[in-house]
Amino acid sequence: MQNALFVGVSSQMALQRELDVIANNMANVSTTGFKARNTRFQEYLMPVASADSFARPDRRLSYVIDQGTTLDLGQGPIEQTGNPLNVAIKGSAFIAVQSPQGERYTRNGALEIDAQGTLVTSDGYKVVGEGGPIAINPQETGLAIGPDGTVSTNLGIRGRIKLVTFANPQRLTNEGMNLYASPEPARPAGIDGRLEPESLERSNVRPVIEMTRLMDVNRSYAMVSSMISRLDDLRGTAIRRLADVA
Repeated sequence: MQNALFVGVSSQMALQRELDVIANNMANVSTTGFKARNTRFQEYLMPVASADSFARPDRRLSYVIDQGTTLDLGQGPIEQTGNPLNVAIKGSAFIAVQSPQGERYTRNGALEIDAQGTLVTSDGYKVVGEGGPIAINPQETGLAIGPDGTVSTNLGIRGRIKLVTFANPQRLTNEGMNLYASPEPARPAGIDGRLEPESLERSNVRPVIEMTRLMDVNRSYAMVSSMISRLDDLRGTAIRRLADVA
């Protein structure tokens, strides 16, 4: 009976983790360039929770292990905005930006020019250029960003946005503010990443799918909670009856 309670708690912990991931996806439905995450779980057979000396040997207990999350790198819908500072990334590339913790990566192509004339993201992080930060004077006109990341004005080329890819993008970790960190060095995107000017890539979260998952998780959590409650009542009844017999 006690083992059944442990298995139930294991299941509830996994469901709670999945609920957190779904909630984060739903909260970022409208976040530019956001990539959804999915949970991964694995069965774990407890090797010591069995007794082969019985006439009918026990079966090993099956628990649930949280194996982390996977990043959905599918392309989000691209929306034309007409803003020359907006770029949508097509392919597997990321824009390199400078954060207080070092170089980080984003799919957020909603760019701006700050008070110092530096190209930054909508969250204020400086966009990394292949030759350093990209600066634009207020007097310059005709700003345009090319498919290869080249930033130009009426005075010519002002820099090129650093586009990068990774050998294993599933190792990217979220750091908030739509930024990713990588334990491995980034490499030039090349043909794996192009920009679509005057456009934005929207979140690739599918709200209908996430709502369906949310209902399934809530239903499963309620079923496990009901099972644990019944087992607890059964244990209490067994203890009382044993006391009566004694």
